[in-house]
Formats: sequence, structure tokens, C-alpha cells
Amino acid sequence: MPGRPGSRRPGATAAAAVSGPTPPRVSVVVAAHTMDRWDDIVAGLHALAHQTVPPLETILVVDHNEELLARARAAFPDVTVSDNPRTGGASGARNTGIALARGEIIAFVDDDARPEPDWVERLLHAYDAPDVMAVGGVARPVWPERRPDHLPPELDWLVGCTYRGQPTVRADVRNLWGCNMSVRREAFDRVGAFDEEVGRIGLIPLGNEETELCIRIRQRIAGARIVFEPTAVVHHRVTEARCSWSYLVARSHAEGVSKAVMSRAVGTADGTSEERSYATRVLPRGVARELARLNLRGAAGIVTCLFVTTWWYVRSRLGHASAIGSQGSEARARA
Repeated sequence: MPGRPGSRRPGATAAAAVSGPTPPRVSVVVAAHTMDRWDDIVAGLHALAHQTVPPLETILVVDHNEELLARARAAFPDVTVSDNPRTGGASGARNTGIALARGEIIAFVDDDARPEPDWVERLLHAYDAPDVMAVGGVARPVWPERRPDHLPPELDWLVGCTYRGQPTVRADVRNLWGCNMSVRREAFDRVGAFDEEVGRIGLIPLGNEETELCIRIRQRIAGARIVFEPTAVVHHRVTEARCSWSYLVARSHAEGVSKAVMSRAVGTADGTSEERSYATRVLPRGVARELARLNLRGAAGIVTCLFVTTWWYVRSRLGHASAIGSQGSEARARA
């Protein structure tokens, strides 16, 4: 990714960078579900409280965890802390935040991600035209010690981060990532919120709810643009569990299932447009580079990820049940 631009007076360009005489107000929604991320939640909320352009409000939605809800309400008097009365999972929690938010822009960051001090400002800077309906940025992985050999940068999406192959300058894209994205309130009013039948629930690694939303926005709002702004940065912590080979396989499995569900909703052409380019252009270059470096685990990781994801995508499109998909459905039913 390119280096950060030179320093300037905090917030000086935010008003000029967005359409209208004054910048839109930003509500930030953080979805949380486990006490295990308490330190990350504290760090993330501290970062949001010290933005160069302060958000109108920060909303912490606790997904079906009474202990975490009580602790958060006691610890964060300046944050709107709410339970999630909707369907369990990231989508339901984010939709709860959307319903509570008062801003014209609603931004989302994960509970294990820490925004840079100018994160809100950088997101706002990309709302430079009325047809920009959503803006997202970069999520940089924070590894426990070092990057695992079997996870080259092309696979950083497996751990919820920006991967090699995404734009390095501001660009229109098909979709954003939920750990670092923002959407105009207008878009939610016109096309609806996140689909609560898809997406991660707890530690079950399903996904694609943000992809489905972005595609829906582009399909239903004529001329709508989804913009990737690489200077809007969050640092996303990666746990030891996500550094394992078994997680690579499980996450790839879940991605195939999730992509099949999403493609049925938005159509195969839009649902797999970016994936086709990624599989035919980005991944082969990654395999070649890892082989040249004699990192056989890196090359094997890319090949395994592609095979497992494709296998479960095809199986799911043909109607075969998946254990991970069933776990997600059962967890939502219990929540």
C-alpha cells in the first residue's frame, strides 16, 4: 500500500472533500460478541474517541452476551451500548446499530480492529460526489508474532484483512469489507440493511454479507458507486487460532458456502465477477512467487484455499448441505 500523505491540520480538508456545504455526520457501529476481545474493544473505542474528525456517536452493539453487555455499559458512559434483539450474528448486530444511528453516514469497524486517528476523516474525504454510496478502506493484519508461511498476502482475506490484488489507490470496486466500511443512510433507506440470513455468527466463519449489500446497492440505485479508499486504515488483530492450517481450510470451506448463498441472491455474474479475476490472475502470480522463494507452504496454502473454496461453492450451488452452513443456521435459530 502507498505511504500515508504528509501531515496537515486535523480535519482541515474533510468539509471540502464531501458534497454539500458541510461534511455529513458519521455514526460508527461496532459489533461485539465475546469477552475474549475486551482489550481489543477498549483499544478500538479509545481510537474512535480520538479521531481527527470526531464521529457524531459511537454505537457498541453486543450480540447476545449479557456479561459483556453489562460490563460495556459500566465501562463506556460516552458510548451508546445496546444489546442485539435481532437475529444473532454480525449482520443482525450491525442492523441494530443502523436502526439506532443518527448520522448521514454509518461506518462499521470490527470489535478486534483499531482505526487510525484519521480513519473517519479519510472515509469522509472519499464521499466527493452524491453518487458515492459507500466507502471502505484497508485492514492491515496484526499477527501474533509473524505472518505464517502458509498465509501469503493474497490470502489475507481469510483473516478479515485487505489482500494483495486489491487497489492501492482510490478506486471504484464491487464490494467493501465489514471491518472497515461506511454507507450512506440514504442507501439503507432505499435498498434495506444487511441480510441477516448470511454472514458470520460468533466464531463460525461464514461471510459475504457486506458483499451482498454492496452488490444490492449497485443493482438497485442507478449509478451508485462503491469506493475503496486505501488511506482509511484499521489494524485488525489476528488470533493464534486463525493462523492455523485447519482455519485456512475451514474458512475456505465457509467462503465457498457463503459465496453460493450470495450468488443465488444477487446472480452469478455479479456474485463471482471479482473472484474470477482473483483466481485467474492474482493467485497464479502468488503461487509462482512463493515457489520462487522456495516457500512450499505458501504455494500450498494458495492452492488449497482455491480448491476448497471452489469445491464447496460448486457443491452448495448443486444443493449439497454443508456442516458449516448448518452450524450457522442452527446458531442463528438459537440466538
